[in-house]
Amino acid sequence: MSIRTITHLMIISLFLFVTGCVSSGSLPVGSETKTDLSKSNYKVIKANARGTDKGFWLLGIIPFASPNYANAMKDLHTQVDIEGKSAALANITKDKSTLYLILFSVPKIIVTADVIEFIDE
Repeated sequence: MSIRTITHLMIISLFLFVTGCVSSGSLPVGSETKTDLSKSNYKVIKANARGTDKGFWLLGIIPFASPNYANAMKDLHTQVDIEGKSAALANITKDKSTLYLILFSVPKIIVTADVIEFIDE
């Protein structure tokens, strides 16, 4: 290999390392309960409520803190406050994304759901 080729490869590698990128994916769904929501037996209290948890990885491979799905759900529950109500979370989505920067990356888990309250028919 010539010095010129090696230099070009090093420049391309440096460019890819410096620019960064974002990746995302879906987490598998946990447990489910089926309830008939086709009737007028519920009302939406809050649409698109979100809970998040973030982490920190040095160089994108050394984890100092990883995001946790349980912490994201805990964040979601603190924002909606459905304790003691006949309410539930519906249309739950779980997303995972990572922001890659020069020396570190920030992985994030986002849980989104609609909060519904059941009413007497």
